[in-house]
Amino acid sequence: MKHAISVGLVLLVGGWCLAADWPRWRGPDGNGHVPAGVAVPKTLPDEPRTIWQVKTGTGLGSPVVAGGKVFYLDHQQGKEVVHAADAASGSELWSAPLDAVFKDFQSVAGPRSTPVVDGDRVYVQSCRGEFQCLNVADGKPVWHINFVKDFGAVFVGETGDAAGARRHGNTGSPLVDGDRLLVCVGGKDASVVCFNKRDGQVIWKSQNDVPGYSGPVIATIAGTRQVIAYTVEGVIGLDAGDGRLLWRSPLKTSFGRHVTTPIVVDNMVVVSSFQAGLIGMRISKQGDAFAAERAYAAKGAAINFMNPVAAGNYLYGLGPSKTLLCVDVRTGEKAWAKEGFFSGMTEKDYAGFVVMGDSILILTENGQLLLVGADPKECRLISKVQVCGQNWCNPAYADGRLYLRDAKELRCVQLMP
Repeated sequence: MKHAISVGLVLLVGGWCLAADWPRWRGPDGNGHVPAGVAVPKTLPDEPRTIWQVKTGTGLGSPVVAGGKVFYLDHQQGKEVVHAADAASGSELWSAPLDAVFKDFQSVAGPRSTPVVDGDRVYVQSCRGEFQCLNVADGKPVWHINFVKDFGAVFVGETGDAAGARRHGNTGSPLVDGDRLLVCVGGKDASVVCFNKRDGQVIWKSQNDVPGYSGPVIATIAGTRQVIAYTVEGVIGLDAGDGRLLWRSPLKTSFGRHVTTPIVVDNMVVVSSFQAGLIGMRISKQGDAFAAERAYAAKGAAINFMNPVAAGNYLYGLGPSKTLLCVDVRTGEKAWAKEGFFSGMTEKDYAGFVVMGDSILILTENGQLLLVGADPKECRLISKVQVCGQNWCNPAYADGRLYLRDAKELRCVQLMP
Protein backbone atom coordinates (compact mmCIF):
# COMPACT_ATOMS: atom_id res chain seq x y z
CA MET A 1 0.00 0.00 0.00
CA LYS A 2 1.22 3.44 -0.87
CA HIS A 3 1.01 6.16 1.73
CA ALA A 4 1.59 9.87 1.43
CA ILE A 5 4.90 10.66 3.13
CA SER A 6 6.01 14.15 4.02
CA VAL A 7 8.68 15.41 1.65
CA GLY A 8 9.82 18.14 3.98
CA LEU A 9 12.99 18.13 6.06
CA VAL A 10 13.33 14.94 8.10
CA LEU A 11 14.92 15.36 11.50
CA LEU A 12 16.82 12.36 12.81
CA VAL A 13 17.41 12.06 16.53
CA GLY A 14 19.44 9.05 17.67
CA GLY A 15 18.19 6.98 14.74
CA TRP A 16 14.58 8.09 15.24
CA CYS A 17 12.70 9.98 12.54
CA LEU A 18 10.59 12.84 13.86
CA ALA A 19 8.70 13.55 10.63
CA ALA A 20 5.88 11.35 9.31
CA ASP A 21 2.37 12.03 8.04
CA TRP A 22 -0.91 10.79 9.47
CA PRO A 23 -2.90 10.74 6.23
CA ARG A 24 -5.91 8.64 7.17
CA TRP A 25 -8.11 7.16 9.89
CA ARG A 26 -5.94 5.44 12.53
CA GLY A 27 -2.67 6.51 10.93
CA PRO A 28 -0.42 5.52 8.01
CA ASP A 29 -1.08 1.80 8.40
CA GLY A 30 -4.71 2.11 9.52
CA ASN A 31 -4.08 0.23 12.77
CA GLY A 32 -3.75 3.07 15.28
CA HIS A 33 0.06 2.77 15.45
CA VAL A 34 2.71 5.43 15.07
CA PRO A 35 5.07 3.78 12.53
CA ALA A 36 8.24 2.16 13.84
CA GLY A 37 11.20 4.53 13.75
CA VAL A 38 9.15 7.69 14.39
CA ALA A 39 10.09 9.50 17.59
CA VAL A 40 7.40 9.35 20.29
CA PRO A 41 7.27 10.79 23.82
CA LYS A 42 8.22 8.61 26.79
CA THR A 43 6.16 10.87 29.03
CA LEU A 44 3.82 13.81 28.51
CA PRO A 45 4.80 17.43 29.17
CA ASP A 46 3.41 18.83 32.43
CA GLU A 47 1.82 21.64 30.41
CA PRO A 48 1.70 20.74 26.70
CA ARG A 49 2.12 23.83 24.54
CA THR A 50 -0.72 24.61 22.17
CA ILE A 51 0.96 25.71 18.92
CA TRP A 52 -2.32 26.98 17.49
CA GLN A 53 -6.05 26.57 17.81
CA VAL A 54 -8.83 27.61 15.44
CA LYS A 55 -12.62 27.70 15.75
CA THR A 56 -14.52 25.04 13.82
CA GLY A 57 -18.09 24.07 13.17
CA THR A 58 -19.53 20.90 14.66
CA GLY A 59 -18.58 17.44 13.44
CA LEU A 60 -17.30 14.10 14.70
CA GLY A 61 -14.70 13.15 12.10
CA SER A 62 -11.02 13.26 13.04
CA PRO A 63 -8.32 15.39 11.42
CA VAL A 64 -5.55 13.97 9.23
CA VAL A 65 -2.16 15.45 8.35
CA ALA A 66 -0.25 15.13 5.08
CA GLY A 67 2.25 17.23 3.15
CA GLY A 68 2.22 20.09 5.65
CA LYS A 69 -1.58 20.39 5.61
CA VAL A 70 -4.36 19.41 8.02
CA PHE A 71 -7.65 18.17 6.54
CA TYR A 72 -10.95 17.94 8.38
CA LEU A 73 -14.73 18.16 7.94
CA ASP A 74 -17.27 20.26 9.80
CA HIS A 75 -20.74 21.81 9.65
CA GLN A 76 -21.07 25.32 8.24
CA GLN A 77 -24.43 26.99 7.53
CA GLY A 78 -26.35 23.81 6.79
CA LYS A 79 -23.56 22.15 4.80
CA GLU A 80 -20.92 19.52 5.46
CA VAL A 81 -17.70 21.27 4.47
CA VAL A 82 -14.16 20.04 3.72
CA HIS A 83 -11.25 22.18 4.99
CA ALA A 84 -7.51 22.26 4.39
CA ALA A 85 -5.35 24.24 6.83
CA ASP A 86 -1.65 24.94 7.15
CA ALA A 87 -0.22 22.43 9.63
CA ALA A 88 2.29 24.95 11.00
CA SER A 89 -0.15 27.79 11.71
CA GLY A 90 -3.71 26.49 11.42
CA SER A 91 -4.49 29.10 8.78
CA GLU A 92 -7.15 27.97 6.34
CA LEU A 93 -5.89 27.25 2.82
CA TRP A 94 -9.22 26.33 1.22
CA SER A 95 -12.67 24.96 1.96
CA ALA A 96 -15.24 23.19 -0.22
CA PRO A 97 -18.90 22.28 0.38
CA LEU A 98 -19.64 18.55 0.38
CA ASP A 99 -23.33 17.92 1.09
CA ALA A 100 -26.38 18.98 3.08
CA VAL A 101 -25.77 18.47 6.79
CA PHE A 102 -27.25 15.51 8.69
CA LYS A 103 -28.58 15.61 12.26
CA ASP A 104 -30.06 12.93 14.51
CA PHE A 105 -30.71 12.49 18.22
CA GLN A 106 -27.37 10.83 18.92
CA SER A 107 -25.08 13.84 18.56
CA VAL A 108 -24.52 17.24 17.02
CA ALA A 109 -25.18 18.03 13.37
CA GLY A 110 -22.21 17.54 11.09
CA PRO A 111 -20.00 15.07 9.22
CA ARG A 112 -18.83 11.89 10.92
CA SER A 113 -16.14 10.45 8.69
CA THR A 114 -12.41 11.13 8.43
CA PRO A 115 -10.73 12.25 5.18
CA VAL A 116 -8.10 10.15 3.39
CA VAL A 117 -5.13 11.85 1.71
CA ASP A 118 -3.17 10.08 -1.01
CA GLY A 119 -0.58 12.11 -2.92
CA ASP A 120 -2.31 15.01 -4.66
CA ARG A 121 -5.85 13.81 -3.86
CA VAL A 122 -8.04 13.88 -0.78
CA TYR A 123 -11.11 11.63 -0.51
CA VAL A 124 -14.13 12.61 1.59
CA GLN A 125 -17.67 11.36 2.19
CA SER A 126 -20.80 12.80 3.75
CA CYS A 127 -23.23 11.19 6.16
CA ARG A 128 -25.81 11.05 3.36
CA GLY A 129 -23.47 9.23 0.97
CA GLU A 130 -21.92 11.89 -1.24
CA PHE A 131 -18.35 10.80 -2.02
CA GLN A 132 -15.80 13.13 -3.59
CA CYS A 133 -12.20 13.13 -4.75
CA LEU A 134 -10.66 16.61 -4.49
CA ASN A 135 -7.36 18.20 -5.40
CA VAL A 136 -5.14 18.60 -2.34
CA ALA A 137 -3.79 21.89 -3.68
CA ASP A 138 -7.05 23.82 -4.04
CA GLY A 139 -10.01 21.61 -3.11
CA LYS A 140 -11.39 21.51 -6.65
CA PRO A 141 -13.38 18.37 -7.52
CA VAL A 142 -11.78 15.64 -9.61
CA TRP A 143 -14.59 13.06 -9.55
CA HIS A 144 -17.52 12.09 -7.37
CA ILE A 145 -20.17 9.42 -6.89
CA ASN A 146 -23.28 9.22 -4.71
CA PHE A 147 -24.10 6.05 -2.80
CA VAL A 148 -27.87 6.57 -3.17
CA LYS A 149 -28.14 7.92 -6.71
CA ASP A 150 -25.41 5.85 -8.34
CA PHE A 151 -25.57 2.56 -6.40
CA GLY A 152 -29.09 2.41 -4.96
CA ALA A 153 -28.01 2.61 -1.33
CA VAL A 154 -30.73 3.48 1.18
CA PHE A 155 -30.40 6.33 3.67
CA VAL A 156 -33.40 7.20 5.86
CA GLY A 157 -31.87 8.49 9.11
CA GLU A 158 -33.05 7.70 12.61
CA THR A 159 -36.36 6.18 11.49
CA GLY A 160 -38.12 2.94 12.43
CA ASP A 161 -35.84 -0.09 12.49
CA ALA A 162 -33.28 1.29 10.02
CA ALA A 163 -29.84 -0.09 10.92
CA GLY A 164 -26.20 0.79 10.44
CA ALA A 165 -25.26 3.49 7.94
CA ARG A 166 -28.90 3.76 6.86
CA ARG A 167 -29.70 5.06 10.34
CA HIS A 168 -26.81 7.23 11.57
CA GLY A 169 -24.98 7.96 8.35
CA ASN A 170 -21.92 6.90 6.43
CA THR A 171 -19.15 7.27 9.00
CA GLY A 172 -16.47 4.75 8.00
CA SER A 173 -13.46 6.09 6.10
CA PRO A 174 -12.41 4.73 2.69
CA LEU A 175 -9.16 2.86 2.14
CA VAL A 176 -6.50 3.41 -0.54
CA ASP A 177 -4.84 0.22 -1.79
CA GLY A 178 -2.24 1.01 -4.44
CA ASP A 179 -4.12 2.35 -7.47
CA ARG A 180 -7.44 1.32 -5.95
CA LEU A 181 -9.89 2.83 -3.49
CA LEU A 182 -12.13 0.68 -1.28
CA VAL A 183 -15.40 2.14 0.00
CA CYS A 184 -18.30 0.71 2.03
CA VAL A 185 -21.15 1.96 -0.21
CA GLY A 186 -24.09 -0.26 0.70
CA GLY A 187 -25.94 -0.43 -2.61
CA LYS A 188 -27.39 -3.42 -4.46
CA ASP A 189 -24.53 -5.90 -4.95
CA ALA A 190 -22.32 -3.04 -3.79
CA SER A 191 -21.79 -3.32 -0.05
CA VAL A 192 -18.08 -2.81 -0.75
CA VAL A 193 -16.97 -1.14 -3.99
CA CYS A 194 -13.45 -1.01 -5.39
CA PHE A 195 -12.78 2.08 -7.53
CA ASN A 196 -9.90 3.26 -9.64
CA LYS A 197 -8.71 6.01 -7.29
CA ARG A 198 -7.75 8.38 -10.13
CA ASP A 199 -11.01 8.48 -12.09
CA GLY A 200 -13.67 6.76 -9.96
CA GLN A 201 -14.32 3.90 -12.39
CA VAL A 202 -15.66 0.76 -10.73
CA ILE A 203 -13.22 -2.17 -10.73
CA TRP A 204 -15.42 -4.53 -8.73
CA LYS A 205 -18.34 -4.46 -6.31
CA SER A 206 -19.50 -7.13 -3.91
CA GLN A 207 -22.26 -8.28 -1.54
CA ASN A 208 -25.57 -6.78 -0.38
CA ASP A 209 -24.69 -6.01 3.25
CA VAL A 210 -25.65 -2.71 4.82
CA PRO A 211 -22.46 -0.97 6.01
CA GLY A 212 -21.84 -0.60 9.71
CA TYR A 213 -19.99 2.44 11.03
CA SER A 214 -16.38 1.49 10.31
CA GLY A 215 -14.46 1.47 7.05
CA PRO A 216 -12.78 -1.55 5.45
CA VAL A 217 -9.32 -2.83 6.32
CA ILE A 218 -6.97 -4.92 4.24
CA ALA A 219 -4.78 -7.79 5.45
CA THR A 220 -3.10 -10.95 4.22
CA ILE A 221 -4.52 -14.04 5.91
CA ALA A 222 -3.62 -17.60 4.88
CA GLY A 223 -1.61 -16.18 2.00
CA THR A 224 -4.51 -14.21 0.49
CA ARG A 225 -4.91 -10.42 0.53
CA GLN A 226 -8.37 -9.71 1.86
CA VAL A 227 -10.68 -6.75 2.32
CA ILE A 228 -12.41 -7.10 5.69
CA ALA A 229 -15.59 -5.18 6.47
CA TYR A 230 -17.78 -5.06 9.58
CA THR A 231 -21.34 -4.72 8.31
CA VAL A 232 -24.83 -4.75 9.83
CA GLU A 233 -25.02 -8.46 8.96
CA GLY A 234 -21.63 -9.42 10.40
CA VAL A 235 -18.00 -9.57 9.27
CA ILE A 236 -17.00 -10.43 5.71
CA GLY A 237 -13.70 -11.18 4.00
CA LEU A 238 -13.41 -10.43 0.27
CA ASP A 239 -10.63 -11.23 -2.16
CA ALA A 240 -8.80 -7.93 -2.66
CA GLY A 241 -8.23 -8.68 -6.33
CA ASP A 242 -11.76 -9.36 -7.56
CA GLY A 243 -14.10 -8.86 -4.58
CA ARG A 244 -15.38 -12.44 -4.38
CA LEU A 245 -16.60 -13.53 -0.96
CA LEU A 246 -14.02 -15.64 0.89
CA TRP A 247 -15.74 -15.98 4.24
CA ARG A 248 -18.55 -14.60 6.36
CA SER A 249 -19.19 -14.56 10.11
CA PRO A 250 -22.82 -13.56 10.82
CA LEU A 251 -23.58 -11.17 13.68
CA LYS A 252 -26.96 -9.49 14.14
CA THR A 253 -27.67 -6.90 16.85
CA SER A 254 -30.28 -4.22 17.47
CA PHE A 255 -29.99 -1.44 14.87
CA GLY A 256 -26.68 -2.85 13.59
CA ARG A 257 -24.59 -0.79 15.97
CA HIS A 258 -21.29 -2.17 14.66
CA VAL A 259 -18.68 0.53 15.12
CA THR A 260 -15.21 -0.88 15.76
CA THR A 261 -12.64 -1.01 12.97
CA PRO A 262 -11.68 -4.69 12.53
CA ILE A 263 -8.38 -5.63 14.14
CA VAL A 264 -6.26 -8.31 12.48
CA VAL A 265 -3.49 -10.16 14.32
CA ASP A 266 -2.09 -13.10 12.35
CA ASN A 267 -5.17 -15.19 11.46
CA MET A 268 -7.44 -13.60 14.10
CA VAL A 269 -10.01 -10.92 13.24
CA VAL A 270 -11.53 -9.06 16.19
CA VAL A 271 -14.55 -6.75 16.33
CA SER A 272 -16.88 -5.72 19.14
CA SER A 273 -20.53 -4.98 19.84
CA PHE A 274 -22.02 -3.50 22.98
CA GLN A 275 -24.61 -6.28 22.84
CA ALA A 276 -22.63 -9.32 21.68
CA GLY A 277 -19.30 -8.51 23.31
CA LEU A 278 -15.75 -8.75 22.00
CA ILE A 279 -15.82 -11.19 19.09
CA GLY A 280 -12.76 -13.12 17.90
CA MET A 281 -12.82 -15.03 14.60
CA ARG A 282 -10.12 -17.47 13.54
CA ILE A 283 -9.73 -17.48 9.76
CA SER A 284 -8.41 -20.65 8.12
CA LYS A 285 -8.08 -22.13 4.65
CA GLN A 286 -8.37 -25.71 3.45
CA GLY A 287 -7.77 -26.12 -0.25
CA ASP A 288 -9.50 -23.20 -1.91
CA ALA A 289 -12.10 -22.76 0.83
CA PHE A 290 -11.89 -20.29 3.71
CA ALA A 291 -13.62 -20.67 7.05
CA ALA A 292 -14.31 -18.22 9.87
CA GLU A 293 -14.53 -19.97 13.23
CA ARG A 294 -16.01 -18.03 16.15
CA ALA A 295 -13.16 -18.39 18.65
CA TYR A 296 -14.81 -16.39 21.44
CA ALA A 297 -17.52 -13.91 22.34
CA ALA A 298 -16.42 -12.13 25.52
CA LYS A 299 -19.39 -10.11 26.79
CA GLY A 300 -17.40 -8.96 29.82
CA ALA A 301 -14.99 -7.22 27.42
CA ALA A 302 -17.65 -5.58 25.24
CA ILE A 303 -16.50 -2.32 23.65
CA ASN A 304 -19.21 0.19 22.77
CA PHE A 305 -18.12 2.60 20.04
CA MET A 306 -14.48 3.49 20.63
CA ASN A 307 -11.83 1.76 18.51
CA PRO A 308 -9.40 -0.49 20.41
CA VAL A 309 -5.80 -1.10 19.35
CA ALA A 310 -3.59 -4.17 19.34
CA ALA A 311 0.02 -4.19 20.55
CA GLY A 312 1.59 -7.58 19.97
CA ASN A 313 -0.98 -10.24 20.83
CA TYR A 314 -2.92 -8.00 23.19
CA LEU A 315 -5.84 -5.67 22.62
CA TYR A 316 -6.34 -2.48 24.65
CA GLY A 317 -9.64 -0.65 24.88
CA LEU A 318 -12.37 0.96 26.97
CA GLY A 319 -14.79 -1.66 28.25
CA PRO A 320 -17.86 -1.81 30.52
CA SER A 321 -17.90 0.20 33.77
CA LYS A 322 -15.32 2.65 32.35
CA THR A 323 -12.71 -0.11 32.47
CA LEU A 324 -9.31 -0.01 30.78
CA LEU A 325 -8.98 -3.50 29.30
CA CYS A 326 -6.08 -5.63 28.18
CA VAL A 327 -7.27 -8.77 26.38
CA ASP A 328 -5.37 -11.63 24.74
CA VAL A 329 -6.43 -11.45 21.07
CA ARG A 330 -5.90 -15.20 20.65
CA THR A 331 -8.23 -16.34 23.44
CA GLY A 332 -10.42 -13.41 24.49
CA GLU A 333 -9.15 -13.80 28.07
CA LYS A 334 -8.44 -10.65 30.05
CA ALA A 335 -4.79 -10.13 30.92
CA TRP A 336 -5.99 -7.40 33.28
CA ALA A 337 -8.89 -4.99 33.68
CA LYS A 338 -8.80 -1.72 35.65
CA GLU A 339 -12.46 -1.04 36.48
CA GLY A 340 -13.37 2.63 36.86
CA PHE A 341 -10.08 3.73 35.27
CA PHE A 342 -11.93 6.24 33.06
CA SER A 343 -14.27 7.56 35.76
CA GLY A 344 -14.68 11.32 35.33
CA MET A 345 -12.98 11.14 31.92
CA THR A 346 -15.82 9.86 29.71
CA GLU A 347 -19.60 10.17 29.64
CA LYS A 348 -20.46 7.78 26.80
CA ASP A 349 -17.47 5.42 26.93
CA TYR A 350 -15.42 7.01 24.17
CA ALA A 351 -11.66 7.50 23.95
CA GLY A 352 -9.14 7.65 21.10
CA PHE A 353 -6.20 5.20 21.39
CA VAL A 354 -2.84 5.49 19.58
CA VAL A 355 0.01 3.00 20.02
CA MET A 356 3.35 4.79 20.47
CA GLY A 357 6.12 2.23 20.75
CA ASP A 358 5.77 0.50 24.11
CA SER A 359 3.10 2.96 25.27
CA ILE A 360 -0.46 3.89 24.35
CA LEU A 361 -1.59 7.50 24.04
CA ILE A 362 -5.23 7.98 24.99
CA LEU A 363 -7.39 11.05 24.34
CA THR A 364 -10.44 10.78 26.59
CA GLU A 365 -13.92 12.04 25.82
CA ASN A 366 -13.51 14.85 28.36
CA GLY A 367 -10.19 16.01 26.89
CA GLN A 368 -7.58 14.40 29.12
CA LEU A 369 -4.47 13.03 27.44
CA LEU A 370 -3.03 9.89 29.04
CA LEU A 371 0.07 7.84 28.39
CA VAL A 372 -0.14 4.24 29.62
CA GLY A 373 2.18 1.29 29.22
CA ALA A 374 1.36 -1.27 26.52
CA ASP A 375 2.10 -4.01 29.01
CA PRO A 376 0.02 -7.20 29.37
CA LYS A 377 1.46 -7.75 32.85
CA GLU A 378 0.02 -4.66 34.54
CA CYS A 379 -1.99 -1.47 34.13
CA ARG A 380 0.54 1.35 34.34
CA LEU A 381 -0.36 5.04 34.02
CA ILE A 382 2.73 7.02 32.98
CA SER A 383 1.32 10.55 32.78
CA LYS A 384 -1.89 12.54 32.43
CA VAL A 385 -2.69 16.13 31.34
CA GLN A 386 -5.69 18.14 30.15
CA VAL A 387 -5.45 19.25 26.50
CA CYS A 388 -8.94 20.08 25.20
CA GLY A 389 -12.69 19.93 25.79
CA GLN A 390 -15.28 17.25 25.12
CA ASN A 391 -14.64 15.25 21.96
CA TRP A 392 -15.09 12.01 20.03
CA CYS A 393 -11.75 12.33 18.25
CA ASN A 394 -9.00 9.94 17.24
CA PRO A 395 -6.03 12.32 17.18
CA ALA A 396 -3.40 12.52 14.45
CA TYR A 397 0.32 12.45 15.36
CA ALA A 398 2.95 13.98 13.07
CA ASP A 399 6.31 15.72 13.58
CA GLY A 400 6.09 15.38 17.37
CA ARG A 401 2.76 17.21 17.40
CA LEU A 402 -0.76 16.03 18.12
CA TYR A 403 -3.63 17.33 15.98
CA LEU A 404 -7.05 17.01 17.54
CA ARG A 405 -10.49 18.58 17.69
CA ASP A 406 -13.09 19.04 20.36
CA ALA A 407 -16.64 20.39 20.12
CA LYS A 408 -15.45 23.92 19.33
CA GLU A 409 -11.87 23.97 18.08
CA LEU A 410 -9.18 22.27 16.05
CA ARG A 411 -5.79 22.48 17.72
CA CYS A 412 -2.15 21.48 17.42
CA VAL A 413 -0.35 20.46 20.61
CA GLN A 414 3.41 20.01 21.01
CA LEU A 415 4.39 16.66 22.54
CA MET A 416 8.04 16.39 21.47
CA PRO A 417 10.67 19.14 21.78
